Amino acid sequence: MRLHCEVEVVSRRLPALGLRSRGRAVRAVLSLCQREPRGGPPRAGLLVATLRDKRGTRYELKENIEQFFTKFVDEGRATVRLKEPPVDIYLSKANSSSLKGFLSAVRLAHRGCKVETSLSTLTPVKTSEFEKFKTKMVITSKKDYPLSKNFPYSLEHLQTSYCGLVRVDMRMLCLKNLRKLDLSHNHIKKLPATVGDLIHLQELNLNDNHLESFSVALCQSTLQKSLRSLDLSKNKIKALPVQFCQLRELTDLKLDDNELIRFPFKIGQLTNLRFLSAARNKLPFLPSEFKNLSLEYLDLFGNTFEQPEVLPVIMLQTPLTLLESSARTILYNRIPYSSHIIPFHLCRDLDTAKTCVCGRFCLSCFIQGTSTMNLHSVAHTVVLVDNMGGTEAPVISYFCSLACYVNSCDMLK
Repeated sequence: MRLHCEVEVVSRRLPALGLRSRGRAVRAVLSLCQREPRGGPPRAGLLVATLRDKRGTRYELKENIEQFFTKFVDEGRATVRLKEPPVDIYLSKANSSSLKGFLSAVRLAHRGCKVETSLSTLTPVKTSEFEKFKTKMVITSKKDYPLSKNFPYSLEHLQTSYCGLVRVDMRMLCLKNLRKLDLSHNHIKKLPATVGDLIHLQELNLNDNHLESFSVALCQSTLQKSLRSLDLSKNKIKALPVQFCQLRELTDLKLDDNELIRFPFKIGQLTNLRFLSAARNKLPFLPSEFKNLSLEYLDLFGNTFEQPEVLPVIMLQTPLTLLESSARTILYNRIPYSSHIIPFHLCRDLDTAKTCVCGRFCLSCFIQGTSTMNLHSVAHTVVLVDNMGGTEAPVISYFCSLACYVNSCDMLK
């Protein structure tokens, strides 16, 4: 029985000697091996072999394990603490299901029980075994796409472009070490929510596909903590959900050549965003929170920006309805809500509530006004908005009361 992973063996005597571990894991093949001493029963051991040491180092298992640390086993990580020698064997970047099975067998060997699996012999590991540690794979044609075998579980960078894919291959979603996934130049129409289970994914390239949306489920997945770069260029996306702004680790966002008619109005919450490109869309205006961005590069060329309206749109009600008053109170006081507490349509209304320039919220009772802003106020480098050399774009703003509108009228002139 073998396990492919990265291993670091650390002696617990080092701190007592005033020494520290170098902290560097290496690719290794772990085997449950069997040795038959003269005049005694077979004894199971743990053999750790590396590319430099193919013969490996053997560790006794029977009644020799002090503790297992398996809190992060679902992430492919675990630690086996041995009594003699006093070392901690750190395992990482393992296939989680294989790791669980391997640890179960190690536990049985520690207890002296019979292991219901074939044990390896003490023979050197072949170099070909280490090829399974491949971390990068680039496929750029249908003929090279693997149909009969799985992707190496250790992949960190996978590119499958020009392969004619109409959906995301579910085998990719088992690659828990993926940091970069490039599915550009295919025919993918929809992303499965399980893409959000790739907890280390930092770069996602979906350029030149047939996507029409980016789901709320993805916006609320673990991508919130990991995703840094997202390329949705050359698709058919008309709008992004307001929850998209929960992907707050994003630094690079490409939306060129879509059918966008608006940005999420809470886009100002993407405080880490530095590169934004949304050229050749159908944006008529920008949301007021766009002013909160701090970009290094901005490209909005070729959008159908409209001239600001001279007169505001007034939708005020006096007194406020119970729904409006309740919604404002919930949002202002940041009271938690969910579809388990209140009806789904009310959650949707709260999620899409408008933000007044004063920072308060409004649902359906507001004043809407438009103005222009120079894009250099939010970005260091700005691509011209049109062929006339302009760098200004219309901005739509909301006001929760007449007082807020009057106080901000200078901004709207």
